[in-house]
Amino acid sequence: MPDSTAPYPSSALPDAAEMRAGAVLSIDLGAIQANWRLLQARLGSAACAAVLKADAYGLGAAQVAPALAAAGCENFFVAHLHEGIALRAHVPAGARIHVLHGCFAGTEAECAAHDLIPVLNSPGQLAAWAALGVARGRRLPALIQIDTGMARFGFTEADLKAAIADGRALAAIDPRGVMSHLACADEPGHPANAAQRARFDALRALLPPLPASLSASSGIFLGPDFHYQMARPGAALYGVNPSPGEMNPMRPVVRLDARVIQLRDVPAGTPVGYGHTARTAGPARLATIAVGYADGYPRAGSNTGAAWFAGVPLPVLGRVSMDSIILDASALPEGALHEGALVTLIGPQRDIDAVGADCGTIGYEILTSLGRRYHRRYIAAEA
Repeated sequence: MPDSTAPYPSSALPDAAEMRAGAVLSIDLGAIQANWRLLQARLGSAACAAVLKADAYGLGAAQVAPALAAAGCENFFVAHLHEGIALRAHVPAGARIHVLHGCFAGTEAECAAHDLIPVLNSPGQLAAWAALGVARGRRLPALIQIDTGMARFGFTEADLKAAIADGRALAAIDPRGVMSHLACADEPGHPANAAQRARFDALRALLPPLPASLSASSGIFLGPDFHYQMARPGAALYGVNPSPGEMNPMRPVVRLDARVIQLRDVPAGTPVGYGHTARTAGPARLATIAVGYADGYPRAGSNTGAAWFAGVPLPVLGRVSMDSIILDASALPEGALHEGALVTLIGPQRDIDAVGADCGTIGYEILTSLGRRYHRRYIAAEA
């Protein structure tokens, strides 16, 4: 990522659009590619897919998808049908796009028209997809999801056995694979991981042999027994640590630099921000920056965490407002910071997971909440 001491996130001078923006979100496409390659290497012969739901976790599927395709990714996952339709224009013609939520009733024809592969989660979805295939005289591709212990998506054991016993709907589709999802993969020692894997093996054995997928980001790091034929990483591609409590093996992808709107010197005991939840302990220099909870920096980050400038932490003081945050810039030398300068909220000193911890949440939520008001700078892909 760019040098943390530079006045702007790269050596290039800012353009007019960047100067108008209250903050700059830098997104390193080369780092996303490197993260995908690292995960693919760890998977060995298993395929490494990429989850691009929620607009590639908020970073822009139109930019991220071509970079991943250039790195060699051929399988993509989204949550909703409309995400898959939009993604189709940004990946090669032969790329496989899977829709995790399957098709809502009445949307099956649209899904097929855009060459998307639904993940069938229920008997109703299976029946509707099979009926469309029968009407068109061909078996349509799909993945089958089994619930192995999360009570969220997928066929229950009873559902699966009933579908197999009947046989007609399963015979009318082209099943490309069977999948499930781990509930506790970010806790390697949790007994649910082995229990879900055992249940996955038992239930998929009821079906004809099919390629299997159980793991997302954290599951890849549980070892080869969890890899099967394909894994579906999402957050790890974007720099979130897949192994909490251990050193993050992924390259950082995002950096958030906010512009200073105003500087002021205040005496000791000055109340700061809404509700006067903070007061200055001594004479202080305050810096108000142009990021707030409307930009995805949570209000829960009030009076915790910090921004950084020239390697110096500038603690958040008072409540996070809709459009602004007040920082204590007293530790900086006189004249070091000026109005219009950029300070770093997410970057080398404080990564996405640490900011999540500051705000009482996880890096996933911070990442996917980053707002649309930022000026976005994409750092070029490596391939």
